Amino acid sequence: MTKAPSTRRAPRHNQSTPTQPGIHYRVAILSTQAHLFGVTLTIDRPAARQRVRLPVWIPGSYLVREFAQHLQHLRALQGGEPVALKQLDKHTWEATANPDEPLVFTHEVYAFDASVRTAFLDGTRGFFNATSLCLRVLGQEDVAQALEIDADNLPAGWQVATSLTQQQVDAAGVGTYRAADYDELADCPVELGTFWRGEFVARGIPHRFVVSGAGGWFDGARLLADTQRICEAQIDFWHGAQGTAPFSHYLFMLHASGEGYGGLEHRNSTALLAQRGDLPRLAERPDAAATTPADKPAALKAGDGYTTLLGLISHEYFHTWNVKRLRPAEFKRYDYDRENHTELLWFFEGFTSYYDDLFLRRAGLIDDTTYLNLVTKTVNQVQQTPGQRVQSVAQASFDAWLKYYRIQENTPNATVSYYTKGALVAMSLDLTLRAEGQSSLDDVMRELWQRCAGGPVRELDVARALKRVGGRAFDSELMHWVHGTADLPVLSLLAQAGAQVKHDKAPLAQQLGLRVAEASALTLKNVLRGGAAEAAGMAAGDEWLGVEFKPAKRGQPVEAWRITRLDEVNTLRGQRKQLTALVSRDKRLLRCELQWPEVTKAVKLSVGDAGLLARWLR
Repeated sequence: MTKAPSTRRAPRHNQSTPTQPGIHYRVAILSTQAHLFGVTLTIDRPAARQRVRLPVWIPGSYLVREFAQHLQHLRALQGGEPVALKQLDKHTWEATANPDEPLVFTHEVYAFDASVRTAFLDGTRGFFNATSLCLRVLGQEDVAQALEIDADNLPAGWQVATSLTQQQVDAAGVGTYRAADYDELADCPVELGTFWRGEFVARGIPHRFVVSGAGGWFDGARLLADTQRICEAQIDFWHGAQGTAPFSHYLFMLHASGEGYGGLEHRNSTALLAQRGDLPRLAERPDAAATTPADKPAALKAGDGYTTLLGLISHEYFHTWNVKRLRPAEFKRYDYDRENHTELLWFFEGFTSYYDDLFLRRAGLIDDTTYLNLVTKTVNQVQQTPGQRVQSVAQASFDAWLKYYRIQENTPNATVSYYTKGALVAMSLDLTLRAEGQSSLDDVMRELWQRCAGGPVRELDVARALKRVGGRAFDSELMHWVHGTADLPVLSLLAQAGAQVKHDKAPLAQQLGLRVAEASALTLKNVLRGGAAEAAGMAAGDEWLGVEFKPAKRGQPVEAWRITRLDEVNTLRGQRKQLTALVSRDKRLLRCELQWPEVTKAVKLSVGDAGLLARWLR
């Protein structure tokens, strides 16, 4: 234990006689130094051969993560005495129990993953998803479940934040919460610590925001004001100004760290991770008078890290509808024990990626130029990924478990992101619909919400909604854009919508067919298919040490230079078209003859016809 037990005490359930509901979890801090949570599971009415199982993945993050690897010291007790316990596979255990007496499981979980997907605990904060800590009681997944945060050993001043329904908690949120079933428990992460708190109301719905890891310079009022505008724009999008959202309250949980970025959506909350430097600062407030959520801040500058944070907030909030309620038919009921494959992540993640930045523009948080800069980045990311010629976004969706979340040196050559290319598919459909008539992708999304009743969605449902709204079948577009690998017509559509499309010189790494890391040495992260670096025999993992140039005249010495940055290569090269790259691979020094490529181009979008753009972006 890192600190003396707190004098505060939350209501506790007796292990042998829990109150309703019949499934009760108590989570305690065992040691912040050892990063250990202690979990006690009490089953009021167990089966004679009661099985429990820890999930292998968490919905929204499509990779089998084997959470059981961090579980230890599992025991089963009845009446305080051990009962027979057998492990059946990597994440399933069976206890022989008396059905007439409560069955208690106790175990520990090592928690030191600061991502939004698992669990974390140290002396500064705690965080967990139930999928990482709470054993699922097989046969009783659909009964009500209680989660108690134990006050014992909770560091002084710590609070608790979760979107679970409060059952009996104190002012700091410490106590017992209730979930209707295991699915709801798994969908409501918990934040613990001395975090900043704020709140606002969007279209009559209370929203809370907690931020851990921020400094005293953090401008919480601006974050609340900007987030409120995003939330109101999205509620209006789905339900109209007078409509009702499908949740009664919402919680944002943001951890600000030195490094890291990510988010995970939940039914009425989201867990966010952002770099501390991306938070808004009091000294940077565009309008010193803007101190309440109702005030209107100025549009953000292009490239601002805060824009990235707001885009993340917008993305995860949009998921409250698009994937948490509208969801792939394959996700109608999550199977926590194995991969849940679907070909529709291009829709659920890709379309959400299209709308996330678009809502920043619609909410007035960025201007047209900034928005087009963000689109430029997405277009170039797709065009500069050789894997787009290998894999369709439907295939990328299905293979997410195997490829997208298992990034390695050949990933950009073999795969395409269903986030970025899916966003361009959405944009292509939206601009096509707008060019052909009075409808838009907005109408398609709302049609799906109404027709599918906020429930499971198939690709056939998407096709039918497009046809009803667009007045014709879009089967050809879906076949070529979603199930094919040809270029999307996004640039021509953008030009028709009022964007000016230019082509500038691509970054040096892209011209050479490389992705590099520059720290103390120049290391090749990826060698892209068909590029000059690949033709020269360079490989991922090589350390590029220097360059050599053959003498211009006989008898002159070889010109050789040490390099540590990629831009030095171009400076040293001058006008010469050939050079020898000196690389280190597996502690061997190799010479790779590099033929300098012709200049390649990258897309650059800017405002062309502002009036046309306004019809799309506003």
